[in-house]
Amino acid sequence: MFVDQARIKIKAGDGGDGAVSFHREKYVAAGGPDGGDGGRGGDIVFQVDDSFSTLIDFRYKRKYVAERGQNGSSRNCTGKSAPPLVVKVPRGTIVRDAKSGRIMADMSSDEPKVLARGGNGGKGNVHFATSTRQIPKFAKPGYPGEEFEVTLELKLLADVGLVGYPNVGKSTLISVVSAAKPKIANYHFTTLTPVLGVVRVGEEKSFVMADIPGLIEGAGDGVGLGHEFLRHVERCRLIVHVVDVSGVEGRDPEEDFTIINQELAKFNEELAKRPQIVAANKSDMATNEQVERFRAFSEEKGIPFFTISAATTQGTAELMNKISEVLDTLPPIREYEAEPIPQEELDDMLGVGKKFEVRVEDGVYYVEAPWIQHIMRTVDPDDYSSLQYFQRVLINCGIIAKLEEMGVQEGDTVDIEGFEFDFVN
Repeated sequence: MFVDQARIKIKAGDGGDGAVSFHREKYVAAGGPDGGDGGRGGDIVFQVDDSFSTLIDFRYKRKYVAERGQNGSSRNCTGKSAPPLVVKVPRGTIVRDAKSGRIMADMSSDEPKVLARGGNGGKGNVHFATSTRQIPKFAKPGYPGEEFEVTLELKLLADVGLVGYPNVGKSTLISVVSAAKPKIANYHFTTLTPVLGVVRVGEEKSFVMADIPGLIEGAGDGVGLGHEFLRHVERCRLIVHVVDVSGVEGRDPEEDFTIINQELAKFNEELAKRPQIVAANKSDMATNEQVERFRAFSEEKGIPFFTISAATTQGTAELMNKISEVLDTLPPIREYEAEPIPQEELDDMLGVGKKFEVRVEDGVYYVEAPWIQHIMRTVDPDDYSSLQYFQRVLINCGIIAKLEEMGVQEGDTVDIEGFEFDFVN
């Protein structure tokens, strides 16, 4: 089963919490705080693996979560950082943020890409000791790891794409010029998955050719196999348009050529401008008049024309040499650049202008601020210094000012994400 699209969730590991600890040793008075920092959470790393050719594995496993960093411990011991979680994908996979559609990575090279970074570990209480606060009974929690829902889209890496109507001989052509073994039969839509083949034109010269399953009218709108395989033409540097010049199935080769190019343009305007070569196949079954008429049609459009018979290999060597010659003049296979994170999304990730909502119900002021939950996990209500730290957070992010603006009075109940307390000026 060939699968070239998938949607998954990735979650980097959270950082470990800082420790609250105090040095205790015989004959050592007032040892002081010695809580260590938490370890860093594991990254989510994408890596190309050429043993994969489809995205089918991602149909069965849709969530990838890296390990959390270990918590800090006493004696200033830092928690162990978590290892990265490596996600292996086939070469040519485009990773996009499902929410914004921006390209996060193009997995075309062997270089691994970090797509979600693990959270840093929280600071231990040793960092919060001052001359006036010598016994800090609180520490910082670990920071959450980055989390994304992403779409994976496989766009094959091929120099040349064979396009054309079903049953025009594309599979036969790639089978005789390369080691590829596609299914070949005398009926439409024999090939249901793209087939790659390496074509050698010299001892140290070769190129990759892709047999794109047969397109039909309306493919650009998703008719037939439609968008399923048109995306695989996008990276090709050169398009070889295979046409049945004999018209044995009652179709007009000129009309076929025009319709397929219209569908390519409908899917992506750039495809219509991609260099093309016409391969007039089944010439052994065509009359000279049919061949010459289509040759004139092709040359009128300024497109190189080759007469071939894939079944008998007539003209295939000349066609491959011409393809190699044209490829030498073309830029390398396109790689997509990762797009920058939009400022709004970046601000949200970094907590800039920390968002919160305040509502009043039955005299209770409810504050909704999900980002504050990881801070509240280490707040000790029985420790004055810890409460002071929490109060500074509420002041700095504007929650206290908002409560006062809404008329909160001393003694009123405030509920922040389930943590209730009486408001004190």
